[in-house]
Amino acid sequence: MAEIMVLDDVMDAGELVRRILERKGHTVTAFTEEEEALAYVRETQVEVAILDMKLKKMSGIEVLEELLRASPATRVLMLTGYPTLETARESLQLGARQYLVKPIDKDELEEKVAEVLASA
Repeated sequence: MAEIMVLDDVMDAGELVRRILERKGHTVTAFTEEEEALAYVRETQVEVAILDMKLKKMSGIEVLEELLRASPATRVLMLTGYPTLETARESLQLGARQYLVKPIDKDELEEKVAEVLASA
């Protein structure tokens, strides 16, 4: 199964994603601090990163760009409670593979993670 990193400014949201995906056999580490999450990606072979768009110090787009510079092979899913066509388009153009809308739907999350893991 996959090594997955979740970054959300709300710990409960990150923990929810962690619990859902760990039931599927993945190893999931949740973060609320951008710097800690980026340091983790630099040190660990992360297959999938799930990034919230609204964070504490940086935007999800900024973290996406920095994360893909540090680890180009990591597949990224963006997560937002404030979906707009612009943010979806921008994140996908910058290299995100999927875009999820909060509240988190368990089945949709599992399905999209499986999709990005299946894609090369």
